[in-house]
Parts: sequence; structure tokens; C-alpha cells
Amino acid sequence: MAHGHNSKEKVVYVGDSRIRQRSERATPPDYTAYPGKSEAFIPNFLLKEWMVGCVMLVGFLVLTISEPAPLGYPADPTNAAFIPVPDWYFLFLYQLLKMPYASGDYVVLGIVGLPGVLFGALLLAPFLDTGKERRFYRRPIASAMMFISLIGVVYLTVTSWAGYQEELKLTGTTPEHIVREEEARDRALAGLPKESKVKKEAEIALVAPDDPAMESMKVATCLGCHGTDLKGQSGPSLRGIGDTLSEEQIMDVIKNGKQGAKGNMPPMYDSAKTQGLSDEQINGIAAWLAKQKKAE
Repeated sequence: MAHGHNSKEKVVYVGDSRIRQRSERATPPDYTAYPGKSEAFIPNFLLKEWMVGCVMLVGFLVLTISEPAPLGYPADPTNAAFIPVPDWYFLFLYQLLKMPYASGDYVVLGIVGLPGVLFGALLLAPFLDTGKERRFYRRPIASAMMFISLIGVVYLTVTSWAGYQEELKLTGTTPEHIVREEEARDRALAGLPKESKVKKEAEIALVAPDDPAMESMKVATCLGCHGTDLKGQSGPSLRGIGDTLSEEQIMDVIKNGKQGAKGNMPPMYDSAKTQGLSDEQINGIAAWLAKQKKAE
């Protein structure tokens, strides 16, 4: 020990005050060493959550690839027969917005109230379920919320799909993607090249396009199925219809309907009368359609 400022004074060390360097890095005890404690949120718990999320995302993508959205015809705002329906994984939301207390006079409740309750329950879930128990059958609040959500999604999805199928039957409509598949299969069986039938029919010109019958067909909502250019939408094309049906046969279809590859056409005579058309105008439609023949 030095007592002065003399550099020649002998220094005597009392003990060794130097800090020794650790040979190994200190490792904190595992969380299991503390009874009642959980694992570290970062990175242990967060990494597990990410892995589960990745597996769920990959599974969801596989489902969407295996069941892709069907490809229909180009959008046509004048096609009143088209039945809009979302992809299968959004059917439950689509059905939810059609429920009596989520639409019409209660649309605010449907777009604000119900989502607010669902997101609020999800937000409060960590605060409602604060127990240390992880087994689902001993977590009544979290398990009840999960099962209610699953049951609700399944029920709404099934109800929405059943309603869509029923609507197709009532309107006699065949979905556009099925029509495309049937056309492609028929062409393949006939040994024809893979060419769109709709594109081929576009080459057939309308006969007397300024005829008053065209306006009568608009009033009778015929163009909703057959298209504003009569090339067909959910219903068949009417271009060249005079080559296959006479005026009397066309009038019979208008009065009694007809079943065909593109769906069942319901009787349209009463509907046209309801829209304000006279018998003369309806007969004019049949006569004009009978003139629609391919140019020779």
C-alpha cells in the first residue's frame, strides 16, 4: 500500500482487487425452473406463433389454389340474370350481410354493430382469459368463443351456398363457368379446336338492328340473359336464331319457355305483359328474331 507521492515508494497489494474474466457466458435458468411461470415471449413464444401462422397461411393458399374462383364472362351491368356470389372463403360474410338484422333498415347494425362486437370480443379475449391453465377444456371463456366462431362460420357458409343453389333453380340459370366447361367438352367430343363459341357467334351480324323489337326486348328484360348485343350472357345467343327456329316456334318459347344447354328459359309472355308490352309488340319480337339468320 502506498502512502505518498514518491514514485520509488514500494507498493504493497493487500489482496487481489482485479476482476477475473469469466470463462463462460452466463445462461439464465430455463423458464421451467420457476413454478407457475411461462416461457419468454421473445423469441420463444413469438417464434412458435409465427410457425403456426405460416402453416395456416400455407394451408389456406393450398385450398384457394385447389378450388380457384371460376372464370365467367366479362362483366355486363345490363345482365339482370347474373347472380353475384363471392369466393367460398367469403361466403359466411356474404350471408351475414344478408341476414334480416344486418341489412335493409338495420344495415348500420350489420356493417358497424356486428363487426364491432366480433372485433371487440377478440380484443378483450386476453383480458377475459387470464388463467394459467392451457388445456382448452379448462378454459371456458376462450374455448366457448372459439367454438361459437367456428359454428357460426360453418353455418353461414352452408346457408349461403344452399341459398345460392336454390336461387339458380328458381331462375333456371346455369353458372357461367359450367356453361364454359360444357361448351369445351362438347367441342372436344366433336373433335373441334378449343375455340370460344361466343367469339365465333360474334361474327354473325344482326339483321335490322334498328327494328323497334330491340327496344321491346329491353323493356321485357330479355337482354339481361341474352346480352345487349344478343351474343348471350347467362342465356344463349340469339344471333342466327332464325336458322333454327321459325317465328311460330320462337313465339312458343316466349309463351311456354324452353329447356336448353345454357339453362332453362322460363315463360316470358306474362312477364313481358307485366312490363307493359302489348301483344303486337311481343309478336314483333318473335318476327324480328325469326329474321336473325346467318348471311349466305
